[in-house]
Amino acid sequence: MILVTRLNGSVFAVNPDLIQRVDATPDTVITLVDGAKFVVTEPLAEVVERVMAFRARVVATAHSLEETGATAHVLELPAHADTPAHPTPNTTASDADGELPAPVPLHRRRP
Repeated sequence: MILVTRLNGSVFAVNPDLIQRVDATPDTVITLVDGAKFVVTEPLAEVVERVMAFRARVVATAHSLEETGATAHVLELPAHADTPAHPTPNTTASDADGELPAPVPLHRRRP
């Protein structure tokens, strides 16, 4: 997540993976993939720098975990309360492996 500031001074976090584009019109407007728009005080170049720093941290963390050999343990999916830890006759192997459900499609917000 990256931190940005609204025009009223409140700070909030945005998931950079959901940013579709950033415009300078002259205010900086962040548009998410679902159509949500946020006007922020940071200039466009600063938002881009924060996204790049976020992605660099993700890559550096993954590289560090790979070097320490902790990747398999750290990146395992957590067991869900409604999914049994061990397969039972009524569950399939994919249910017990923590397979994620199908993704929910995103829809544009209406203006």
